[in-house]
Amino acid sequence: MPAASVQQQPSPERLWRNARLATMAPGAPGIGIVAQGAILVRGERIVYAGPECNLPPAGTAARDEVDCGNRWITPGLVDCHTHLIHAGHRANEFEMRLRGATYQEIAAAGGGIISTLRATRAATMEQLIAESLPRLDALIAEGVTAVEIKSGYGLDLVTERRLLQAARELGRLRRVHVHTTFLGAHAVPPEMSGDADGYIASVIETMLPTLAAEGLIDSVDGFCEHIAFSPAQMARVFSAATALGLRVRLHADQLSNLGGARLAAEHGALSADHLEHSDEASVEALARAGTVAVLLPGAFYFLREKVLPPVEALRRHGVAIAIATDCNPGTSPLTSLLLAMNMAATQFRLTVEECLIGATRAAARALGLENDLGTLEADKLADLAVWDIETPAELVYRMGFNPLYSRIWRGR
Repeated sequence: MPAASVQQQPSPERLWRNARLATMAPGAPGIGIVAQGAILVRGERIVYAGPECNLPPAGTAARDEVDCGNRWITPGLVDCHTHLIHAGHRANEFEMRLRGATYQEIAAAGGGIISTLRATRAATMEQLIAESLPRLDALIAEGVTAVEIKSGYGLDLVTERRLLQAARELGRLRRVHVHTTFLGAHAVPPEMSGDADGYIASVIETMLPTLAAEGLIDSVDGFCEHIAFSPAQMARVFSAATALGLRVRLHADQLSNLGGARLAAEHGALSADHLEHSDEASVEALARAGTVAVLLPGAFYFLREKVLPPVEALRRHGVAIAIATDCNPGTSPLTSLLLAMNMAATQFRLTVEECLIGATRAAARALGLENDLGTLEADKLADLAVWDIETPAELVYRMGFNPLYSRIWRGR
């Protein structure tokens, strides 16, 4: 049959109207408020977001309308730093910490990352998914439409693959975008204790190229700290990742200043995360590189840290600030991005505007997804959160309260 005889049907349109918008669009003042707004979606993408009075007229496509009752619409939230997939918990270490044990002392006693490693290696794919789905569902229930999920609790090829495959499967089981991050350089596994260089060689020569070839990796991360890996070791991992065409990110300057943020900037990292001990020169390097600073107030709170991230320096140099839950079993068992925003405001003194942009536009940029997510603009994916609130400040102000009215993922 000739191709000309097949007629293409127009894409259906859906309209959300009678709404107040917080577009988070760059260049717009503040959070880009539109007092009487509408969003027109065709297929999975936004074709118009702005004042309802300027809405394009209906064309030949069928158009369904949703009256939002003057509710607020923001972009779907983006949680850009999680360790969401793991087995077991570390409540016993929480008790140890309450009695005065430090992060380093717990790790030295066989706890920390290695404790979760043992439980995770023993878990099947089905068990990992069953344990992780409730955590993902908690984020989704608060309007999260995209989430980053790291590996790093396997530290061998078999288990790291299982973690990344589980992350991909979560993205199939739920209407959410999953960005997978390979965190093989998280800690030295017990079978290679004392041989960090040897383990890094296995990451570079075996795990990274194998998992990348299998299409399981979207970005590569590492833990640059005295209890983990040196800047020189992480530079080797980053060079290998870059050679494979993968973008990098880094747990940097959380417990001390090893120059992790500067290292991230030197390698054009998407983000540098934590940053409590970063100095002015490090912040300047992040600004030059366009690297996003991801602040993780859940870990700061849970570890009862005292050294604040350099927020004023980040503002002064124009570094984009993102906020994430850092959902993990040991230092931030947090599955609420709304609460993370509140913590960022109360602990780090971020403004409401910074918190809202930090969980949308800046978070999308920290994953390299800013062309598709994070703002309400034409051509972006139609990931929306509709809120039953009087003012966007409520999303940062409230604790333990979820005002989500509805969540739209890719127009559905």
